Amino acid sequence: MGWMADETGLDKRAANFVPLTPLSHLRRAAAVFPGRTAVVQGDRRLSYAQYHARVSQLASALAAAGVAPGDVVATLLPNSLAHVETSFGIPACGGVLNTINIRLDADTVAYIFDHGGAKAVLVDTQFLGLAEAAIKRMDGPAPMVIEVAAPEAGFPATGRHTEYEDFIAGGDARFDWVMPRDEWESLALNYTSGTTGRPKGVVYHHRGAYLMTMGTPVSWNMGLYPIYLTIVPLFHCNNWNHTWMMPLLGGTIICCRDVTAKAIYDAIADEGVTHFGGAPIVLNTIINAADDVRRDFDHVVEVFTAGAPPAAATLAAIEPLGFNVTQVYGLTETYGHVTETLWNAPEWDGLSQDEKAVIKARTGIAMPMMEHITVMDEHMAQVPMDGEAVGEIMIRGNSVMKGYLKNPEATDEAFSGGYFHSGDIAVQLPDGYIKITDRAKDIIISGGENVSSVEVEGVLMHHPAVSLCAVVAKPDDKWGEVPCAFVELKDDAKVDEAELIAFVRERLAGFKTPKQVVFTELPKTSTGKIQKFELRKLVKGG
Repeated sequence: MGWMADETGLDKRAANFVPLTPLSHLRRAAAVFPGRTAVVQGDRRLSYAQYHARVSQLASALAAAGVAPGDVVATLLPNSLAHVETSFGIPACGGVLNTINIRLDADTVAYIFDHGGAKAVLVDTQFLGLAEAAIKRMDGPAPMVIEVAAPEAGFPATGRHTEYEDFIAGGDARFDWVMPRDEWESLALNYTSGTTGRPKGVVYHHRGAYLMTMGTPVSWNMGLYPIYLTIVPLFHCNNWNHTWMMPLLGGTIICCRDVTAKAIYDAIADEGVTHFGGAPIVLNTIINAADDVRRDFDHVVEVFTAGAPPAAATLAAIEPLGFNVTQVYGLTETYGHVTETLWNAPEWDGLSQDEKAVIKARTGIAMPMMEHITVMDEHMAQVPMDGEAVGEIMIRGNSVMKGYLKNPEATDEAFSGGYFHSGDIAVQLPDGYIKITDRAKDIIISGGENVSSVEVEGVLMHHPAVSLCAVVAKPDDKWGEVPCAFVELKDDAKVDEAELIAFVRERLAGFKTPKQVVFTELPKTSTGKIQKFELRKLVKGG
């Protein structure tokens, strides 16, 4: 028998086992960093002591209003102080945080209110009309509305609902937080984009979020006291869990309500921002900023980018401006990012800028909080790591959702074979690094040949006139379907269809070359993702 065969008395006790939860970070920060700046919104600055007190008041006020542990409390808020406070305040009363995309239509918001069973909703005045229209379309009981006025942004209180500051003023700053008894308890409810059918409700647990907050600083080389700019919407995977993470490090959150090049450059120059995350469109916004918007700064800003594989040309253009970009990858179902393009120093340090950019455009390897992420075929077998064999990215680890709310069939399908099925098609290189070739639905099959839209987009982005692009399948009588490119040009840039097609043809096989180029502003989500489903409608005449 092993030496630990007898474990009599070696039980879990209050002294040696505490459920993991990101709520612990802010409770600790209030004691360890009470005077440090926690949150900045415009001219308003809160210390950690003040931040904790206001969160406690919010939790107390919600509990007094009838929000019980397990109840869902929704938000329709931009990246604002109130939204940062709800990240902790709603769970601190035992509630489940449901951050809703502010760009959705009223019917979809009504569905989310009903499906999630929201007991209350905190709404920025700018989006109050959306919330009220959604409530009128609901089948079930309406949530209590708490209005968050934003006079500094031109949205004063309407007086139709209790205003946020008045609401929390009635709360107790010494409120005893409702901490989870089990780390598997639900912490947050996030809805998928719902581009096909109704969105699915993705449920997070406290354990997964806690481990995200512990693994991310390792991958991002974060020390104490980072200054973090909220570019990623707080309704998108709960800001990739970064808002829950910052108190762990005594960091400062800079709220960014409207994502513009000026707002980003000003925050870096004036507040000393050291870190932010964002989609590739954010990188292009920085690269293409007008001269009168750019600001000088004397430090390197660390950037996590995700949402779509960034073009190597984009990475090559932004880094000389003072940004170090790390490609990360994940989904709503994985709390945000779960892979990173970990830089292999010093082996890769001597490469040319173009060679470095190609490597940085990879999807990467599993982050520290994950158990196993790899590429498998349809039989759940590992694909050859040769950079050629394609399969689906499969994910296993603690930072994977509990499942889809009220949808056990979809949950079972997503978890079949013991892994979460991402739906993303990729290859794996000999060093284990993953590289996405496409979403399964984005592969273009032209004359029996598979065309990666990501590959074609990467070539187009190297053209000096191209700011953004997206490639989708266009029906074709002869080939079944062919690539069609939609392109946004840089300001004052000029190029015609023939030139762009020739540019790609010089670099890719003929069947991969776009047969049509459409110059237009690309439809985008609030997180900067290009809405390819809208482009597919256009090419199909729908």
